[in-house]
Amino acid sequence: MTAIEQTEARPRGTRLPRRARRNQLLGAAQEVFVAQGYHAAAMDDIAERAGVSKPVLYQHFPGKLDLYLALLDQHCENLLHAVRTALASTSDNKQRVAATMDAYFAYVEDEGGAFRLVFESDLTNEPAVRERVDRVSLECAEAISDVIAEDTGLSKDEAMLLAVGLGGVSQVVARYWLSSESTVPRGTAVQLLTSLAWRGIAGFPKNAPEQQG
Repeated sequence: MTAIEQTEARPRGTRLPRRARRNQLLGAAQEVFVAQGYHAAAMDDIAERAGVSKPVLYQHFPGKLDLYLALLDQHCENLLHAVRTALASTSDNKQRVAATMDAYFAYVEDEGGAFRLVFESDLTNEPAVRERVDRVSLECAEAISDVIAEDTGLSKDEAMLLAVGLGGVSQVVARYWLSSESTVPRGTAVQLLTSLAWRGIAGFPKNAPEQQG
């Protein structure tokens, strides 16, 4: 059961273990922040959505920013894990590109809308938020660049440029696909984007080709 499902299932006043309560509060906060944005959201709204009193909410999170950052940390980690899992899922490079593209689409398509906190936050002028958003983008790119460098023999900086491009294209196109309510199925969208990316990345020779005698 997800944090949001826990929020919906628990009646007001139910006592929960601390970890379960924290997850419930994060689920309620996600719904409120995604729907209203950081600035319009109020701790009263989050407490009401979670079915708890404000003192209970403040026992877990001292302020709205602390709550937002905890939620952002959670979903940045989810994205990074998804990208790393996709990269490790196969040794076939074309399939690896497709899996990584699909990881971004799946992340954006998640019904909780958590991607909006990472890619469309209205609080990016807050240094702590900006640092987290920049860091997850960098760490995803680093994971992709490690594979590119290993397979092509490109320098670290060259591989990183390509990785930033692949990650950026993936999340931008995935967000457009979702927001435009495209009639293109997710699998087809991923296939189209993979074909575009693969035509470029496949042009780099495999690392350490066998020498002809």
